[in-house]
Amino acid sequence: MAPPGSHQELTGETIVYEAEKKPISTVVIIIAMQTEAMPLVNRFQLSEDVESVFPKGVPWVRYHGLYKDLHINIIWPGKDPVLGVDSVGTVSAALVTFATIQALQPDLIINAGTSGGFKAKGASVGDVFYVSEVAFHDRRIPIPVFDLYGVGLRQALSAPNLVKEIGLKVGRLSTGDSLDTSPHDEASITANDATLKDMEGAAVAYVAHLLKVPAIFVKAVTDIVDGDKPSAEEFLHNLAAVTAALDEKIANIIEFINGKSLSEL
Repeated sequence: MAPPGSHQELTGETIVYEAEKKPISTVVIIIAMQTEAMPLVNRFQLSEDVESVFPKGVPWVRYHGLYKDLHINIIWPGKDPVLGVDSVGTVSAALVTFATIQALQPDLIINAGTSGGFKAKGASVGDVFYVSEVAFHDRRIPIPVFDLYGVGLRQALSAPNLVKEIGLKVGRLSTGDSLDTSPHDEASITANDATLKDMEGAAVAYVAHLLKVPAIFVKAVTDIVDGDKPSAEEFLHNLAAVTAALDEKIANIIEFINGKSLSEL
């Protein structure tokens, strides 16, 4: 006789197994900046929502359409209603990821965007990385266990076939809400063993993990954090060229994903 609860546990495992084996259908690409999003919107000829799936009044924008067997959704948090700049950072990223999962129930989330890179870890401007793990570097809570919660280390979906086929570098990502890097941030980033630094990834990972949606993170390097140029200046100088490189890699990833299951990535 099976022990109590075993049937329920087996059913849950079966559901997960079947989800991993069925072809990916709905893909959500979360991108923080309009400059990063529009090349992909144009490439896949996506349309902006006429009637938003998001709550009334929020600036979040969804572009969507079909490409081969995939329902592609690009989600951009939009412009800040007061200041008119891209709604970058962890708060907007977490909110829009939660709302998107609730509205669209995607099979896979791709958080794509630009990032800083560390030359000491092998990053160069224009490199495109597949993120293996992601953590925060500016949530410092020096209390046992709370310190681990603050770091929020999470693994991305393992996709060795995709990484090999597309030719991506692999590295860890550290997320914080500032473009510059304080000495405290530097120490935390080193502790995170990060090759890359961004302002959204760990927030997307937190929500995706909470709601059990597989997520991958693809980041293109615009500036060298441990280099000799100011990050803001280097970021703006390289943004257009690096966004083009990111666009090409994401297009290749979409092509690779089409017709495949999560377990085939």
